[in-house]
Amino acid sequence: MPPRLPALLADPPVGRERLWLTNACLFDGTGASLRDGVAVLVEDGLIARVAESSETAPDGARVIDLGGKTLLPGLVDAHAHLYGQVPEPRHGAEPLWPGTRAHFLASDLGEMLRMGFTTVRDVGSYGDVVFEVRQAARYGAFRIPRILSCGRIISATSPGGRFFEGMYVEVDGPDQVRRGVREQIRRGADFVKVMTTGARSVELEDPDPAQLTRDEIAAIVDEAHRLGYRVAAHAEGLPGTELAVELGIDTIEHGMYLNQRPDLLERMAANGQVLVPTLSCFYGMGELDGGPVGEWSPLLVDLAVYNLEQAGLTLRAARDAGVTIALGHDWHPLSNAAVELLRMIEHGLSASEALVAATLGAASALGLDDRIGTVAPGKLADLLVVDGDPLAEPEFLRDRSRIWLVLRLGDPVAGAALEGHLL
Repeated sequence: MPPRLPALLADPPVGRERLWLTNACLFDGTGASLRDGVAVLVEDGLIARVAESSETAPDGARVIDLGGKTLLPGLVDAHAHLYGQVPEPRHGAEPLWPGTRAHFLASDLGEMLRMGFTTVRDVGSYGDVVFEVRQAARYGAFRIPRILSCGRIISATSPGGRFFEGMYVEVDGPDQVRRGVREQIRRGADFVKVMTTGARSVELEDPDPAQLTRDEIAAIVDEAHRLGYRVAAHAEGLPGTELAVELGIDTIEHGMYLNQRPDLLERMAANGQVLVPTLSCFYGMGELDGGPVGEWSPLLVDLAVYNLEQAGLTLRAARDAGVTIALGHDWHPLSNAAVELLRMIEHGLSASEALVAATLGAASALGLDDRIGTVAPGKLADLLVVDGDPLAEPEFLRDRSRIWLVLRLGDPVAGAALEGHLL
């Protein structure tokens, strides 16, 4: 990981108030059992100490009695597309100004923070809107989750380039792909994303064969890793997924057919590669989430239904193989990302395993597990307090009224407690 990661440089000032969060029920992000009677000292934006509630509050610390509520790490969405959804003006209405999208994205991200997501990884958006919003937040315009962005997705010349203009950079050959990596780092990217296969959302793209050659993918991985940056692979068809695993790409996005290749899952587990299953996108495209029907090509709807079945099989197989799993919503609205956690439970994970995927697992996908993802001394004080037991009732993580308090770098920034003037 580069020492000057743009996402960390863009963090707002840390909370300056010393806090003693006491009488908490702790879920620490590791998968350990809930622990009652915990206190956490927060100072200078960091978790300074995890202690017992019976201890006396340190001098000068503001005491916040959580009353037995559950304290856990801030949630992390490891797979989102942060382009901001804007309304379509009616005929005759004023056309949208070019900068309008950034305002909608900032609003969406603010609501995502309100729902307990303190970090999000952008795996592809249009133009520079993500960098614009991140920069505005750095200088205090508004509060949003920490954003890691890939800049533009590296792709071979492909049909997807026609569908996602402004989201892809199309390059061919080892020298061009190296330049593509360098261009994204020049733009302020935190990691590199590559289309090792075609996209399921494009009729003209078949996930088989691999979209880039072995030499091209190897050059991308070599260049990114040489400079200290991680790589994420859009990986659907097995040939491209196999290359992504073999060539050491850090995170496998989607990867729904991996259940058919147990050897690749074993290799991922051994190498520490992370799977981001993105079940929600299959629900959305398969028109299984209660949303509009008839918006997608019937070919793609049928494919999404099949892919969901395969993704469920892969989720369980990956868990059994010891692969690290990360939560990635890959759908909208951004603030509904906790639905992905519920879907992972529905498809075979325990509530604890799904919560780990949304905390430590997702932090590992981002390469930030030394800073976020668990409640431990020295970690950034990105914390979430919820009113209830998320292991017994994980569905309330989608209930705005049960998100009691969100801290970002030790600063209480959102939650029902602030809205109700309880703090």
